[in-house]
Formats: sequence, structure tokens, C-alpha cells
Amino acid sequence: ATEGKEEASAAENNPSRVPQGKLGERSSVLYSAGQFFFEYLVVVSLKKRSDGRYEPKITYQFPKRENLLKGQKEEEERLLQAIPLFCFPDGNNWAPVTEFTSETFSFVLTNVDGSRKIGYCRRLLPSGRGVRLPEVFCIISCLGCFGLFSKILDEVEKRRQISMAVIYPFMQGLRESPFPAPGKTVTIKSFIPESGTELIELTRPVDAHLEHVEFQALLQRLSPHLILHIFASAVLERRLIFLAEELSVLSQCIHAVAALLYPFTWAHTYIPVVPECLLDTVCCPTPFMVGIQMRHLERVLDQPMEEALIVDLCEGKILRAVGDEEEILPIKLQNEMLTSLNRHNNNNNIHTSEQVNTVVSEAFVQFFVRMVGHYASHIKWSKNGSGIFQERAFCKAITSKTNRKFVKKFVKTNMFSLFIEEAEKSRIPQEGKQ
Repeated sequence: ATEGKEEASAAENNPSRVPQGKLGERSSVLYSAGQFFFEYLVVVSLKKRSDGRYEPKITYQFPKRENLLKGQKEEEERLLQAIPLFCFPDGNNWAPVTEFTSETFSFVLTNVDGSRKIGYCRRLLPSGRGVRLPEVFCIISCLGCFGLFSKILDEVEKRRQISMAVIYPFMQGLRESPFPAPGKTVTIKSFIPESGTELIELTRPVDAHLEHVEFQALLQRLSPHLILHIFASAVLERRLIFLAEELSVLSQCIHAVAALLYPFTWAHTYIPVVPECLLDTVCCPTPFMVGIQMRHLERVLDQPMEEALIVDLCEGKILRAVGDEEEILPIKLQNEMLTSLNRHNNNNNIHTSEQVNTVVSEAFVQFFVRMVGHYASHIKWSKNGSGIFQERAFCKAITSKTNRKFVKKFVKTNMFSLFIEEAEKSRIPQEGKQ
């Protein structure tokens, strides 16, 4: 049951700073990932306050948890407190409307023990007449698989147009189904009044580390040249701010940037859509990768900020840079990556989203293989099976000066250290050499 958990964190390389606090027993003891599709479905609605503004509140939660231990109860309360904020990150200036284009986005919450939960959201206007307020259906899961959950949210939205009551049998059926292995399909039976029983097929992509990713979203908005500048900044764990108005654009593009780092994992603050009340996150001296709605641009630029890369996803340009982004990556490899990204761009019409993911991911994985792929031969193993990474010898083994210059910076990052820590632990005893 742990495999789903590992994949979720690989696909979803993303800590954020909320919620914090002391953790008791984790609820995943009861509901281990890989066993359940999701932990909760919650509905977040806007409730009018006495001052006339609206505040997001959870109006429905499925399943209701009974008999939780004290620690689990605290964790659940903290989770349920944080959710409304991330379902309506754009503040509380709402007004009832007659039309609203539904949107899909996601957020990440990191527990104190480093475990992550992902919120998959569909914001929609409930069916009805006259003006009304949008509501958010949010599925909380430990599993990173955006495509699959988007499909589930399509089903939820379809049922919502009929009645709330039709949603629950479907979610119950989903809850009782095992989460499929990569490449496998699970079929869920669902009854809808007037259309009878439907069979819904949910298939996981074969490549588990790309199932939370849409590289196409990034390529549609930014030139390959800019994507490499962003990648270079992320690799050195700098501060990155992305701007767009739509929540779906922010969350898709930021997940894609984080996924470019595979097999490494972004290990710092990561908030695909920063709620209005947390905008001072941009004053952090530590690395972060955050998405901010365009309407807050002035406020963000007025903050006392350290150096950061600010990317405008609407116009496809960089608003503020450190200035050395061009020189971070070795030029020869940079050109090779540009060539493969441009090659994809030139015959855009023949690629499915999966093909784009594979082509793009391959280019960046190859970069890491060529830069640091020799790390394993520089781990010295002691008789008791523990490994120690020989950093100096590892850097010395790189013959190209420009490559070595980059690697010397890269080995100092958190993501490289965490990767090496895992490698030092995970020696597989070879046959006959105990």
C-alpha cells in the first residue's frame, strides 16, 4: 500500500507551508494510499458575512469520520480549516452571477511529517435559475494523478446538474474501488436516474511520474528559451513567482515546472495558487515556487522582496529576473535541450498530451543523466551496508569545465542532498556478496 504514497510524492514534488502543527497518529494508517482513491470529498460554498462579504465554508463532507483518535481528529480539523482558503484563494469579493465557466485546479498541503495531500478542485455554478454563487467540489487524496481526478470531477459535475443526491453513490463506489496500478484501468458502476447504469473507466497513465503533469500548458504559454531560464532558476532553488488570472493555468504550469526537476524533488515552499491572505509569502528569504493571480501584481511588487524570478504566464514573458539565468546551465546542453523543445513545437499538431509529456520529460531527464548520472559509482559502501557519497571525487570526475562549474552549485542544493541521502540508504545487496 505504500507504493501509491511514494508515487504521489514523486509526482507531486511539493511542500507548502500549511497546515502546520503537531501530528498525532496519521489518518493514512487507516486509509493508506494505494488502497483508497481519496480521503474526502468536500463541498465549499460561499456564505454571506455580516459585513456583506462572502466567506468560504465547508457545507458538506463525505465520508464523515467517526471514532477518530485524538491525534487524527486534530489533523482532520487542521485539514478542514485549510481547505476553504485554497478552494477560494481569490479572496471574498464575490457577487452572485448567472453564468460562470467551471474551472479545475489543484493545491497541495504538507503535513509536519512531510506527507502530502492534494486537493483536486472543480469550481462550478450549481444548476438553477437566477443569480447564484459558485461552489467548489474538492477531492482530497494522497495520490498525484491530475488527469484521473479531472475525469472524476467531470462525473461529479455531471451529477451535480441533476442533484446532489446522485453524487454520493458514485463517490461511495469510487471509495470502495482499489486505486489502479500504472497503466491499469478500474471500472466503476454508477446509476443515474433516467439514464440507467453507466460504466465509468478510469485509467492511470503508464508513466507514474508524469500523471500529474501537462507540459503542453507550459509550452502554450512560454517559449522554450524562457522555460529553460525557469528550469535553471528552479534547479538552483531560487524564488519563483508565476502570475496568471486563471487558477487552472497557475496550477497546471507550476506542476509542470516542478515536474521538470524529476528525478529530483522541489523541497521548499510550493503553493500553486497563493490565497490572498498569504500574499506575504513572497517576502520569504527561503526558496519558494508560488502562483499568484494577476490582480495582485501591484501588491506583490510593493512587497519588500529578495531577488526572485517573476513570470507572466498571460503575456509569456519574464517581468523580473536575477539576470544570470542565461549562464546557469552549460551552453552546449542548453542548446541541445532547446533543439528538442523546438522540435516538439514545430510539429505541434501530431502530439497527444502523453506524447508531449514524454518528449519534454526525456529532454530534462537526459540533462540530469549527463550531469550527475555517475553519482552511484561515487558512493562508498562500508561493510555494514551504509553508504557515504564522495562529493569531491564525484565533481572531479566531470571532465568538462562548464559542466563541473554547474554541478558544484547543484550539489549544494537541498534537492540533490535529499536525493543522495536516499541513495546512501538504498543499497540492494548483490547476489552472493553479503
